[in-house]
Amino acid sequence: MNNNNLETLINGCAKGKNKARRELFNRYKRELLGICMRYARDKSEAEDILLEGFIQIYSKVKTYEGRGSFEGWMKRIIVNTAIDYFRKYRRENMHQNIDDYMEVTNPDQDAFMKLNEKEILTLIQSLPAGYRVVFNLFAIEGYSHAEIADRLGITVSTSKSQLRKARAKLVHTLENN
Repeated sequence: MNNNNLETLINGCAKGKNKARRELFNRYKRELLGICMRYARDKSEAEDILLEGFIQIYSKVKTYEGRGSFEGWMKRIIVNTAIDYFRKYRRENMHQNIDDYMEVTNPDQDAFMKLNEKEILTLIQSLPAGYRVVFNLFAIEGYSHAEIADRLGITVSTSKSQLRKARAKLVHTLENN
């Protein structure tokens, strides 16, 4: 999409025009749903996050100043919406015990490299909610442990522990499949 078309679409959304909102949703729903799927347990939960995210995008579109890509701006809102969704609905699962899983020191890198995108997504979705959110924020979104702790209302050590346990569970699952 060229910049003039995107600018027209953004302006239409800022003015509350339903046609522009519908077009924005249709253009970006697949890509943004993919982000939501990484944070959600299933497609239904991901769709809830996506819809909440688009509500935020529509309400904040007037604040977009044109710095950086609009797509990147929307992705940040979707990630923040996923974090907020987790904090609101899934927080009770933050501290699940995985003492039953062995710590693995030499993961099989080849096993991971052979997975396709859908298999990787399924693996990430199989993680307990707390592990999944911390793993996504750290490994995929690039947040630091301090930022994760601040956003989720946990300690830095809990964030590190959740990441370590998420990685151990992923390796364990890979080795046993």
